[in-house]
Amino acid sequence: MDVEAVTDDKSFVKADGTESFPQACAVATGWMFDFLFVCLCRHFKDGKLDEFNKCIETFKTLSQSSSLIDKEKHYDEKTLICGFLSRVLYGKHLDVFFEEDESVLPLMSAFQTWSCLEKTVQDESLFKNISTLLLVQSVDVCLKKGKRNSASSVLKWIKNIDECPQKLQVKLSTIVAQRDTYNHFLMSYSFSCLLDTICTFLDDYLKRNPSDYLLKAATDVVVSSDDMKHLDDVKSEDDLSSETTNQTPDSSKKNERKKRKLFSTKITDMWKPESCKKLTIPVRKMAAKELPNHTLNTSRDTVDGQKKRKPRQKWTYQLDRYLKDGVKRHGVGKWGHILQDYDFEGRTSVMLKDRWRVLKKGYLAD
Repeated sequence: MDVEAVTDDKSFVKADGTESFPQACAVATGWMFDFLFVCLCRHFKDGKLDEFNKCIETFKTLSQSSSLIDKEKHYDEKTLICGFLSRVLYGKHLDVFFEEDESVLPLMSAFQTWSCLEKTVQDESLFKNISTLLLVQSVDVCLKKGKRNSASSVLKWIKNIDECPQKLQVKLSTIVAQRDTYNHFLMSYSFSCLLDTICTFLDDYLKRNPSDYLLKAATDVVVSSDDMKHLDDVKSEDDLSSETTNQTPDSSKKNERKKRKLFSTKITDMWKPESCKKLTIPVRKMAAKELPNHTLNTSRDTVDGQKKRKPRQKWTYQLDRYLKDGVKRHGVGKWGHILQDYDFEGRTSVMLKDRWRVLKKGYLAD
């Protein structure tokens, strides 16, 4: 078969004149784009914020790739969905901004992004439910953080939304005026309920738009490698049994071969840990206003924690009330869900569990 010469430095063509290199790159980039989209959806459903942030940077880079200039419709949809998920994950961080206007909080920006995704939702009631949850939580998060002025600003913004029902505006205005953070209406439209409803949307979207080509291909490789390993193990066991049955004890000693070392156990200088350079990954430094307060103070808290132990935080009446209401709503043992509904001032689920045990012993749980 004659091999065609390369006529272009930027691309190469097979002998049968099929796909060129740029087109192959576009296909591979599209697969990687879909793969990262599935990963971001999974990290969101699992609540893994750190893993989500690592993937979103690569996803943004791929979305701006020249290989995806001729974008298909689902590429734009997936980019919007990932931007929406990022805003919801930072919904409780009032010091993080996604818009140039710093008065637009993360959940407000998420509502604007969600409005652009109306055509991607087949169930109209699901779209309206998520829209209502975003509006309610935009106010509820501010109240839970003690930011009444921010809650009032969100109310003014909600009144300018044509799609927002008048009854919802009146209900939220009453809650803000009374500062009723334990209102039953807010409990019904909690932040955890918002996350669960969005996960329902993601499941339906992935079912209609499966973006798992690379995952399926990787699964086939893993399964085939496992099968080959199993066959090799069975073959080696059969060979070993046949050798032991055919050989006498004396002949087995004579024919015994020394184990062959594939690699020397002696480490050369180039493989010593101190001589190897540590791989580093460039990380973009975010502005101070883009990071939550707890991230900015991580190094300072680490140094201070080594010098002296942090003072023990006292449980206030308000925090006990949060805990009791959370147990009534979710039940004993659902500490992770209770943490998402209330602000426990940095406490963990283990601390909630210990405090509930103290309240039970002191007959203060009812």
